[in-house]
Amino acid sequence: MIRFYFHPTPNPAKIALFLEEAGLDYEVVPTDTSKGEQHTSEFRAINPNGKVPAIVDTDGPGGNAVRVFDSTAILLYLAEKTGRFNSAPEDRGELLSWLSFIGTGLGPFSGQAVHFQLAAPEKLPYVINRYRREAERHYQVLEVHLNGREYIVGNDYSIADMSAWGWISMAGRVFSGDDNPLAAFPNIKRWFEVVEDRPAASRARLVGADHPFKKERDDEALRALFPSNY
Repeated sequence: MIRFYFHPTPNPAKIALFLEEAGLDYEVVPTDTSKGEQHTSEFRAINPNGKVPAIVDTDGPGGNAVRVFDSTAILLYLAEKTGRFNSAPEDRGELLSWLSFIGTGLGPFSGQAVHFQLAAPEKLPYVINRYRREAERHYQVLEVHLNGREYIVGNDYSIADMSAWGWISMAGRVFSGDDNPLAAFPNIKRWFEVVEDRPAASRARLVGADHPFKKERDDEALRALFPSNY
């Protein structure tokens, strides 16, 4: 059984997609980050960094419970556990490279672009331009790479595609105000539609939909989401 600590944001979405693709037995543990549930001592025992996603595999190696945090680490762990959606041995370097590119570049810069355009109390033009342009640059790297390719690594759908899907799903917020944010990236658009059409993607989007996650951006939420600002 996989206990899956979840909030409906891009990084947990990647894990939801893997779990649905693999048909693993899992339990969703809603973790409302706007209420600060990621800062409790119980959750910090699972992820000391205080962020979702995180998992506890109650049937880890040797029958021991195993905690795994950070979306890239979770994808690698689950791919190795199941033997699915991993790369061919000859593509291992490519897989690790693109997972790192997404986890340290495309994802964080996209997240900061969303924050400074839509969440920051002051809309600072320099900061917005900096993060939005860097998000665009990362998109362009992926756009060029996908030219003539169906998937990001090798010839098969893999955890690299799942990882990118989580963030590309947010393109409308990353490029706020653009009604067709993938128009400038036709290869990404084509690839995204391939992943989006998979039945597991529809199921992944429903994960946690029955839980009333807090939506108000009041003082409690701001302190929970951005504690270093206070």
